[in-house]
Amino acid sequence: MLIGEVARRSGVSARMLRHYESLGLVRPSGRTGSGYREYSGEDIQQIFHVESLRSLGLSLREIGRALDDPGFTPSALVGDLIRRTRERIAAETELLMRLRRIDAAVPADWEDVLRVVALLQALESKSADARQRAALSSVEEIPVPVEALVDAALSETEPNVAGALRWALARSGDRGSALLAEGLGSPVAAVRERAVQSLVEMPGGEATARLRDALGSPDVVVRGYAAVALGARGVADAVPTLLDMIVEGRNDIDAADALSVLASDSATADRIASGLVDRLAHDTAGAPARGRLTQALAGIPGTRASRALAELSHDADPAVALTAAYLLQLRGAR
Repeated sequence: MLIGEVARRSGVSARMLRHYESLGLVRPSGRTGSGYREYSGEDIQQIFHVESLRSLGLSLREIGRALDDPGFTPSALVGDLIRRTRERIAAETELLMRLRRIDAAVPADWEDVLRVVALLQALESKSADARQRAALSSVEEIPVPVEALVDAALSETEPNVAGALRWALARSGDRGSALLAEGLGSPVAAVRERAVQSLVEMPGGEATARLRDALGSPDVVVRGYAAVALGARGVADAVPTLLDMIVEGRNDIDAADALSVLASDSATADRIASGLVDRLAHDTAGAPARGRLTQALAGIPGTRASRALAELSHDADPAVALTAAYLLQLRGAR
């Protein structure tokens, strides 16, 4: 079979077939009387072998080694191909993500595109100052896509930069809240903590709804941040978690402050006071927890809290009794 017909049937151009011949990959077995290349059935089978290996991503040099060495074992080469393919996919995925973020910024011209690229690069800089400037300028100049801000916030370890990123995210709208909520499910505890720290600074109903959901997180740190933030927003759903925090001594001062904010109306104040009294009666983990619960009653107005303090002023634990008597005296002086 002559080279033209081989090219038509195989889909490999005549030029490429000559290249294969020059590399020694496929040599035609014969020549016609006029000197034209003539390919045998085995030659054509070799062409398909070469094309099959090319489809796996092997270079022509690697294909030559594979076909010429009878003792060649493919396992190492295939393993290397897997590694290289993964690296290529990762690089292409990163490029696709960057292009989508540039598109999301809706650049008006190429100058805008270059500004967005510069900001995205700055957010990934090794310099904390550069990252902080990029976060701050993302609001004032060309807006950086919220996805980039969220990714940066979830990976940032420098406190000042993290604060700037949270400030920028707070101005990004509901999309930022939704993306941060996804970070709450990360398998990495530090990422979950950064996600909830950013989420508590997000304004609006969407952020509040996401924080409500976070009360059910298995991560006690996430639940704690969410509960304190919800208490400050007047969301009574946070009360059980805030009570748990006081009993367990986890950020108990902030939890008590949040309870006092929630106790602004009499019905909620009585509910909180009853919750504190219930924990005092049933949580017997030790004196420190009872002391914290007693102190938390100080910020709760109303007769239910006052009655509880009066009873506690006669508690068997001297420290609890003394604290309750002092708090009662302060309430009477107001």
